[in-house]
Amino acid sequence: MKTAISIPDNIFKTAERFARERQLSRSALFTEAVEEFLMHHRHEGVTEELNRVYAGQDSGVEPILARLQAITFSKEKW
Repeated sequence: MKTAISIPDNIFKTAERFARERQLSRSALFTEAVEEFLMHHRHEGVTEELNRVYAGQDSGVEPILARLQAITFSKEKW
């Protein structure tokens, strides 16, 4: 797909030089840059969404489980 974008001159010049040095087309460079950016940011919002989903649920430990954990920890040699 063809598209037109506006970027600052200094970034464009640096990108052109970078692409030329690596023998990449401008399209290939920008495609790789956007792919990398998207991969880096793909998990943003996941924590917030999980917090929203589980906000109304009790996250405490069941009393019986807490007692069993306490018994187990007291037997461990630290």
